[in-house]
This record gives sequence, structure tokens and C-alpha cells, in this order.
Amino acid sequence: MRRNILITSAGKRVALVKAFKETLIKFFPDSKVYTTDMNPRMAPAAYVSDGCFSVPRVTSEDYIGVLQEICRKYEIGIVIPTIDTELAILAANKSIFEGQGTYLIVSDYSFIMMCRDKRNTGAFFEKKGIRVPETIDKFNPRFPMFAKPYDGSLSSNLHYIQSAADLTAEILADPKLIFMEYIDKSIYQEYTVDMYFGRDNKLKMAVPRERIEIRAGEINKGRTVKHFLEPYIHQHLAAIEGCVGCICGQFFYDRKSADVVGIEINPRFGGGYPLSYAAGANYPEFIIREYFLNEVISYSDNWIDDMLMLRYDDAIYV
Repeated sequence: MRRNILITSAGKRVALVKAFKETLIKFFPDSKVYTTDMNPRMAPAAYVSDGCFSVPRVTSEDYIGVLQEICRKYEIGIVIPTIDTELAILAANKSIFEGQGTYLIVSDYSFIMMCRDKRNTGAFFEKKGIRVPETIDKFNPRFPMFAKPYDGSLSSNLHYIQSAADLTAEILADPKLIFMEYIDKSIYQEYTVDMYFGRDNKLKMAVPRERIEIRAGEINKGRTVKHFLEPYIHQHLAAIEGCVGCICGQFFYDRKSADVVGIEINPRFGGGYPLSYAAGANYPEFIIREYFLNEVISYSDNWIDDMLMLRYDDAIYV
């Protein structure tokens, strides 16, 4: 059986690569963690992996074929995707890879597509009994309100609209923007919840981490928190059809009223997952145990509360 792991679109994901390497070697000392990138020489994570392979852009018609060949040549048993743009194409080709002995740790295509459209994500949350920001008619506005693209990422093209003066013609004409109730951050705290779903589509662990400081759409300072939100997630998202592996959800939580507001789901490892890993949420181990060792994972809350992460810039020198 193939025992090597491939992390795609590695880029700057040094901590994620290290987490998989540290974990894999405990089970299979001779196994390797490889990476891919469009430009391996310029990808920091390439230098901490056991080898990085150049691949075309994920939208290229050659991408899947190149990835298959890498998996065959280097005995890849597990592939971990890391960017939104590759999730749908990988999900659509899961069976092809499994036919050659490689597991793509990506949710089903229908779930991926639901997550890409925040309008559908809102409907999903409501179906699960989780409140979402109230939708506002932009032509009959109620201030303050918030606007964001239904398919956006990296916290771009976001608009906090406090009055009619902020509601410009450009904002009104943008067909991708959805308008909604503004969640006051002086009342609500913002959390990302790192969740792991097993091969049975059931939740195995959920780690809320408070987003203390954000940079370029990614957590820069944060801490893990055990409180109402963790059992709340377990209650409402105990099982999601077609969902496997690590996903991260965005939520707002008002500690005083215990109101929870669901914002979005990213069906992949989030940029802040290394904080959850440091707190004991070893999702690479869950993946290895499920897909390499064929073990059954049970739900656990065995992770460290109040683990603080303070990120800083570092460098690779070549």
C-alpha cells in the first residue's frame, strides 16, 4: 500500500507540511511528505517537504493528468489540497485517484460547490439550525449593513456600510455582492472552528479559535477557546453528508446572549490550523489512522484550552 503523502499548492504552508511530516514519521518512519507548486523554487514549503514537484495551474486541462503521474511515480497514498480553486476539480476526480490507490482528502463535489456560494452556505446553516446574518435589500437599506461577494475569499471586496453616503453606485452595481445585517464586533467575538469529519461524514473534533488579529484575511494572533461554541458545533454539525477531512467554519459568538451566527465554511485546512495542531488537534494523525490504517475515529474534545498563537515573519534562505 502507498504510504507517502502529497500536499498540493504548498506555497507558504510550512507549518502544515511540518505537521504532516512530524506525524507521518511516527507511524511510517520511511514514508515521505511531498508537495506541489507552480514554482517550487519560490515556495517556502517546498524546502521543508521531502520533495516538491512543479505542476500547471489548477485550471489547466493538464493538471489532473500531471497530478496522477506524480501520485503513481512517488507512491502517493494521500493527497491534501490547500486552496479553494482546486477543491472542485479534485472532488470531481476522486474516484479516478482512488482507482489507482490514492485518497484525495476532499469532500464531495456537491458540498464543495455549496461552500463556494455563500448564499447556499447560509441556507445550509439555517437547515442545521444555525442563525445567519439577515439578508438586506440593497434598494431598501437598513444601516449599518455589510456587503461581501458570494464567492469571495481572502477578505477582499468587503464593505462596511454605515450610511447612504457609503452605498456608492459602484457597490450597488456589483452583481457579486450580497448585503446583510452587520454583526457588531464590539459585541460579538469572531471565531474560526477547525473541524475534522471522518470517512463516515461524522464530526470527530471541533476546535474554536478566537481571531484576535487578522492579516490578509488570515489569523495572525489567536487562541483556542473551550466554551459554549464547541458543544454547540457538535450538536448542530454532528454529521454533514459528503463532508470529509478538515474544514473550517467562520462564526460570530456573543458570550452574553449565547447567540451564534454562522458566516461561511471553507472545506479545507485553514491558514490558522497550526494553532489547533499545537493545541493537540492532530488531524494529520486522524487522516493517517483512517486512510492508511483503516481505523475508526471517535469524537474527542481532548485538546488544550487557551493556547495562544502569535505569528511572525520568518524566511527560507537558498
